[in-house]
Amino acid sequence: MSTVTDSRPRPLLRRTPWWKRARGRATALRYVLLLVVLVLLIGPLVVPLMGAFKGSGEPVFGPNATVIPQDPSLAAFTSLIEQTNLLQAVGNSLFIGALAITSHIVLATAGGYILSRKGWKGRNLLLLLMMSALIFPFESIMVSLFAQVRDLGLYDTLLGVWLPGMLGPFHLLLMRAAFLGVPDELEDAALLDGAGEWKRFWTIFLPQTRGALTIVALTSFLYAWEDYLWPLLVLRSGDNFTMMLELARLQSAFGFDYRVVLAGAIVALVPVTVMFFFTQKYFFRGIEEGGLKF
Repeated sequence: MSTVTDSRPRPLLRRTPWWKRARGRATALRYVLLLVVLVLLIGPLVVPLMGAFKGSGEPVFGPNATVIPQDPSLAAFTSLIEQTNLLQAVGNSLFIGALAITSHIVLATAGGYILSRKGWKGRNLLLLLMMSALIFPFESIMVSLFAQVRDLGLYDTLLGVWLPGMLGPFHLLLMRAAFLGVPDELEDAALLDGAGEWKRFWTIFLPQTRGALTIVALTSFLYAWEDYLWPLLVLRSGDNFTMMLELARLQSAFGFDYRVVLAGAIVALVPVTVMFFFTQKYFFRGIEEGGLKF
């Protein structure tokens, strides 16, 4: 029998062009650099927090300490819940944070929209006053604010913690910048359709500034959650303590038991991390919106 051979020439293997190979190396280098930056940023935070999951016989710090717990345990979290008033403190901080988010969104949105409107007298003067409020640190007006809160009968109350920070000038200016970034063509089209002031605000301006609203909500909650100095001045009874005050008392109560202190730090990180995880898309969009005409 005769065999049939294929006499057709085989196609030559083409090498990948050099610019595509260089582009692939650049992409790989980019991811390596991002990984290094991630380790540098997250490492100093994650490594100590791993000590909260170590057993009672493992060293948290020192030459014999390991990064990964050799004997994982949740005993520190159990002690944290049983021996402290942490759950009440978390509830108090969440309550203050909810009040801060509500007041900042409502007041900053209304004030920012008014400041972005043109044609009324005194707008520039009021804007200058708002910007000048950013110059003075909180510590310079802290004593007068404390006197006012005490005279209002809000000493040792959660409302006394929330009231001085119910609106910040930064959020007011941020919303003003976001409203100024809305194209004039959208408002002109709404005017031609016969939309009134309230309808234009609700259907045109608010949907265009969702990113800035996310920044206002996230930063106001973050400030209320991590604030320590002002609640320390206003609050006295342990039932009204916020999360940060309870953690401060936790350190003095437990001495050098770092496992319980680190467990409290993990509990303090959870709400902020969860909130940022669900709002990060609008958060970065809001930075872009607010930075255009700030």
